[in-house]
Amino acid sequence: MRELKLLLFFCLLTFAVSCGQQKKYVEYKVGKGETMRSIARKLDIKTKDLRRLNPDVRRRPAPNTIIIVPNTKLVASTPTNQKEVFRARELDSVVGLVDTDSIALAKADDVKNFLIHEVKKGDTFYNLTRFYNVSQEALVFLNPELSEGLKLLQKIKVKRIKENASEAVVYNDEIGEDISLKVALLLPFRISEYDTVSADDIFDNSRLANYVTDFYLGAELAIDSLKSQGVSIELNVYDTERNSSKIRTILEENDLNQNDVIIGPLYSEEAVIVANEVETPLVFPVYSKNQSKFKTPRIIKTAPDKGVFSDAMAAHIKEVYETGTITVVSDGNLESDFHALKMSEILQDLDSLNEVQVLKAVDGYIEKERFLEVFKQLTNNWVVLATSDNVVVSDAINSLISLPDSITAKVFSIDKGRAFDKIDDNKLAKIGFTYVSDRFVDEDSEPTKIFNKQYVSKNNSLPSFYATKGFDIMYDVLVRLASGESLKETFNKGASYRVESKFNYSKQLFETTQNKGLFILQYNEDLTLTRLK
Repeated sequence: MRELKLLLFFCLLTFAVSCGQQKKYVEYKVGKGETMRSIARKLDIKTKDLRRLNPDVRRRPAPNTIIIVPNTKLVASTPTNQKEVFRARELDSVVGLVDTDSIALAKADDVKNFLIHEVKKGDTFYNLTRFYNVSQEALVFLNPELSEGLKLLQKIKVKRIKENASEAVVYNDEIGEDISLKVALLLPFRISEYDTVSADDIFDNSRLANYVTDFYLGAELAIDSLKSQGVSIELNVYDTERNSSKIRTILEENDLNQNDVIIGPLYSEEAVIVANEVETPLVFPVYSKNQSKFKTPRIIKTAPDKGVFSDAMAAHIKEVYETGTITVVSDGNLESDFHALKMSEILQDLDSLNEVQVLKAVDGYIEKERFLEVFKQLTNNWVVLATSDNVVVSDAINSLISLPDSITAKVFSIDKGRAFDKIDDNKLAKIGFTYVSDRFVDEDSEPTKIFNKQYVSKNNSLPSFYATKGFDIMYDVLVRLASGESLKETFNKGASYRVESKFNYSKQLFETTQNKGLFILQYNEDLTLTRLK
């Protein structure tokens, strides 16, 4: 069979560090016998902060290696309790030093009208702009003082907020010193079955084989990235094959509690079996219709439930709605009716909205005349599709496209399922199609470029969705554990963005932890996508 490729060295999010106009940082030539720890002691800074400034330098660098260190003259003139210097992940976003007296405190009007963020340890322009979905130029426009860079404890205006907008918190990656982690990865490789089957037959005929292999390659890449940052990781891989009896054998023959985290299995019933037998957190890496039935608090769901999708769309509409009609479309099935009813109840709270209309398909169709009956005006007619039925989706969009030119409609969906893949993108662009998604990739972002480049160099192909998902999940879980805290503790410290995924975990006592990280995306006239949230 095709061998799983071992991915060697990958360092994601490694950027050059600038000394800056104020020369906060200077070059330092490593002497013979010096280590990063001894240099840090000499400079009276923490070793982990020095390693953040030089992420590609080993703990025992070779003599004459040039590294970046804080300008000791600058540090010496600063009170001891303000001597923390933190590595930024972008050239223009170094977190500098700021005197307590000069911290920009937000005015009362600013707090009322703007989302305020207090600059914390590890903040960079990159993670702030990605998390809050704003540009660096917009941040500097609202906060002219940022032209000199981010400063610890600054309170900055991020963007204007509306009454229904919710405040979010960004999670900052922080790797502790001398961290060692053990992770168990449970996937159905089915090696014994494929032992006599050619690679072409395996990967041409099995979607599962492609998913498992690509997920594994992405996960390995994440481990290599963290190892390059000084984290010691032991990966224990188990082939769950294709039935639950193998899962029980694995549990009998191995003590999975020796691991810091378990990722997998892929099947919901197997995940429940493992979770009931261990005390270690179990990360469920895929979406399953049965995951809403999980009860144990040990399971961590990385894919949001579908109910979270509808909540996210309703929240977005409430945030941006000003005037017009809102019509929710259902295909008449139980699940679709549930989402339509839930959506209409949430939106009914809008003070400026008289009524939310619900249209149910008749024999799979919705005639355009039915839309005309509920539309109260020529513009600002919003239609929410609470269905993934191929026929209903296609017919509803065709009906809306064929409306008179004097009437405009904008279409929203709680998900972009396969039904929309059959719709011409030009039609979706014409109606400003806006939907909820659990993935969004910015091909122009530096992390995406680095990830793609490294993956191609190791595997001679671009990463699939499955490979990227494997990387995102493995990296997010392990970098949180590398902080020295438990996963559950890190979940209370904010949401994180990886290559294509957002992880924003919410947890209630004695309940399963769930990721609620979602994006709101909109089609543009030029067929590109804009991330609205």
